[in-house]
Amino acid sequence: MTIAEFISSEVNANDIVLFMKGSPSSPACGFSAQVVRILDHLGATYKSHDIYQSDELRQGIKAYSDWPTIPQLYVRGEFVGGCDIVTEMFQSGELQQLLSLEHRVAHSS
Repeated sequence: MTIAEFISSEVNANDIVLFMKGSPSSPACGFSAQVVRILDHLGATYKSHDIYQSDELRQGIKAYSDWPTIPQLYVRGEFVGGCDIVTEMFQSGELQQLLSLEHRVAHSS
């Protein structure tokens, strides 16, 4: 499996995936910590991947999304954005709507 196939598999198999520096319990940068705080504040259940665990993953996620920075948040297979976008969406209420829609879809079947 290539790194692109792995990433695609992860973002499509999980409702919410965060590619970050470090882990949710020990973020390795302020931007990753900010996204974790937002997701935790909203009570979101998500899967995370530490890009420091693999140079292949660190480079592969940037190529996959065509986005140069980490963290990267995916919801239902779609790239949402990095820290600035996630923060803006949270402040406007758009992120809550996106995640609550995900919550209804996940529990409707």
